[in-house]
Formats: sequence, structure tokens, C-alpha cells
Amino acid sequence: MRADVVWWDLSASGQTIESMREYLREESVAAFAEVPGLRFKMWLSDPDTNRWGAVLLWESNEASQQALPSRALELIGYAPQVAHAFDVEATIEGRHETQRLALQGLAFTEAMQSKSS
Repeated sequence: MRADVVWWDLSASGQTIESMREYLREESVAAFAEVPGLRFKMWLSDPDTNRWGAVLLWESNEASQQALPSRALELIGYAPQVAHAFDVEATIEGRHETQRLALQGLAFTEAMQSKSS
């Protein structure tokens, strides 16, 4: 298994965390749900430092080498400041109450809240 971590500082971009959340809801999450060999992708944000990124967990190094259905580079306008690949030493799923891991997070909870307002 392999894990990739990518991280952008959005300060020099025309994009914001909010605009990137919209991109997740409208396009990116659905596209990544169809990527062969991708076990997990988690998008991250840090509003205090205006950073945006992702962690990807792959079944194999070969799977991680494929072209990805992402327009983040195009939208943000430059390569991530951090892009690292790691070998995975071990994995575990702990005890949890949420039955479904997919479609969790601020991009979806805030969208649901605004629809109900």
C-alpha cells in the first residue's frame, strides 16, 4: 500500500476553501469514487493558514501512478507546496459510530445546513 499527501497554500490563488468545497460537492468526490485502486481519499483544509490538501490511500504503488480525475491544479493555478508519497506500514479501523465513511465532512454538512435554512 501507498499513501500520498498533498498540500496547497491558497494565498496566491484565486481559489478559497469555500470555492474548493464547492468543487468537491459538484465534481471531485464523485470522480474519485470511480478511481481503480484508490482505497480512501480525505480532503483537508485549515482556514487559519488558508491551506487545502488531501491524503490518498492506494492499494498499490502502481495504482497511485495513474492519471487522476482532478482539476485542483488547474483551479488553484500552481502545484502543491507539499507532495509526498509514503509506504504504508500498517492500517486499522477503530471503533466508530458513523456507519458510512463516504460523503462526510464540512463540504457536505455545511451544504445540508444551508439547504435547510
